[in-house]
Amino acid sequence: MKIVISGSSGLVGSALVFNLISDGHQVFRLVRSPEEDGIVWDPKQPISDRKALEDFDAVIHLAGESIAEGRWTEQKKREIRESRVQSTRHLSEALASLNSPPKVFICASASGYYGDRGDEILREEFPPGTGFLPDVCKEWEAATQSAADKGIRVLNLRFGIILSQKGGALPKMLTPFKLGVGGKIGSGRQYWSWIDLDDVVGVVEHCISKDALQGPVNTSTPNPVTNAEFTKTLACVLKRPAIFPMPSFAARAAFGEMADALLLSSCRMEPAKLIASGYTFAYPDLESSLRHQLT
Repeated sequence: MKIVISGSSGLVGSALVFNLISDGHQVFRLVRSPEEDGIVWDPKQPISDRKALEDFDAVIHLAGESIAEGRWTEQKKREIRESRVQSTRHLSEALASLNSPPKVFICASASGYYGDRGDEILREEFPPGTGFLPDVCKEWEAATQSAADKGIRVLNLRFGIILSQKGGALPKMLTPFKLGVGGKIGSGRQYWSWIDLDDVVGVVEHCISKDALQGPVNTSTPNPVTNAEFTKTLACVLKRPAIFPMPSFAARAAFGEMADALLLSSCRMEPAKLIASGYTFAYPDLESSLRHQLT
């Protein structure tokens, strides 16, 4: 297949590019600099050279400002929103204008769509939550509408916490645990929906091949865990204690608004569509994923 990817240098993108090329696919990158090898675009602007996107089988859009780097100032929040919504809208509109559009458009989204929902089991048809991240995710997913109206099969992958030793949330958690001062965050009762990086790549490839899959797809394992369970399992794998909790007020003091949205928020996703479509998780339980990534 002939596939184009944005965000190809990121955690998910780099792993996905490697796998797709290894499987014999032709992979092209959307890049920002003419000095890079790929199709040049500016995510903030409408795509002018739309002919460069003709005749692809699949387009995978992963680009977006990190939500976990730096405090959420008003400027940072604006960048988080615009980097996702604007780029997706511009790409979607470009694909809708093509004479030979792709068969499938896969766009990243996030578990943040659901907001803080306690122990409620969340499937794809459930309504969004309230707050900054749910609002961003709603706009982000809505920005793919032009492509859907064209008849392109669109998928919005609502990623949970992606576990990888190469980047994302996991490396940031390791230092306190390795020093023996790790522990639960807040009450520890909040659910974290997570997924191994290898399964993220597997899910994307699965979605490319499964014509019946479309719309929002919860991209996390069938076994979300509470933060207390997560930290206990991480400590076990690292052979370190997990006896120094971070109170909610300390998390808020350290991370500001981001603490409530990412660390203290509870999201218990069920990957109903993936299970129904026959996807088999390589690492369905947390301990196997952590051992795979860290040992």
